[in-house]
Amino acid sequence: MVLETETRRDESEAAAASAMDDGPCREGGGGDATAAKAVGETKDASGGDEPKEEEEDDGGNREEEEEEAKKRGWSEIRLAIEELSAVDVERRGGEPPPPPPPPTLTFLALSHLLLQVLNKIGPTMAVLRLDVQRNIERLQELYLLDPSKYYNLEEILEKEVHEGTARKVDSCARAVLWLTRSMDFTIALLQRLEEDSDQKCFAQLVESAYMVTLKPWHGWISSAAYKIAMKLIPDRRMFINLLVGNCQDCAALKEEIRKLAKLLKPFLDDIHAMMAQFRLDKLKST
Repeated sequence: MVLETETRRDESEAAAASAMDDGPCREGGGGDATAAKAVGETKDASGGDEPKEEEEDDGGNREEEEEEAKKRGWSEIRLAIEELSAVDVERRGGEPPPPPPPPTLTFLALSHLLLQVLNKIGPTMAVLRLDVQRNIERLQELYLLDPSKYYNLEEILEKEVHEGTARKVDSCARAVLWLTRSMDFTIALLQRLEEDSDQKCFAQLVESAYMVTLKPWHGWISSAAYKIAMKLIPDRRMFINLLVGNCQDCAALKEEIRKLAKLLKPFLDDIHAMMAQFRLDKLKST
């Protein structure tokens, strides 16, 4: 009896041990398999998405690079058209609300393009070119102090008018005024170049543009510097060749000058109106 009882006890313990071994191991095995499967699916999903994102990023970068490469071959005139196209110039149809103040960044970008056009005219515009460069740097320096505050030109003028510094020689208000007048001169020159059917010499076109845009605001020192510079004017054909970008011809250049004039005139008119509002539109140089 004792032997039989011990035998049964041993069998029961073995059965219990077997049950313990089978149950948790099966659950653990199933759980591990499920977890492994889930991790595998996550990895697959992650592995599937990441390359797509990378491919999309690569595609976006490629497109940006191609766009930049294409723009490198553009003329300054086409780049200016692109810059102005981002400004809402179609707001003037019907009975529109007052136009928003001119954005500072757009104005600075156009000023840089103006500088490049003046560079093409050569040493003739050295004095004007130097003034443009200094005015750009002065305005850019203030803008970078607080881009969110000085995002448009009106904020800059209001600051200096409030401080009583707007009429000073080194003010940003004067920088805006003279950069605007320099753009007036540039677009007047380009329009004369596009409209001239008599094939006048380039010096005559430059003088004509100067007389109606910059001359009224120049003192005797600036006027004297201009007269000396006029002796170094390049010939017409050379200037046109310098203006024409890659894959362009004279017909395309004329069309772009017309487009630029249409976009730039209302932009400059807004700035002149703003300067008049602050009574800064009549300032002259020495």
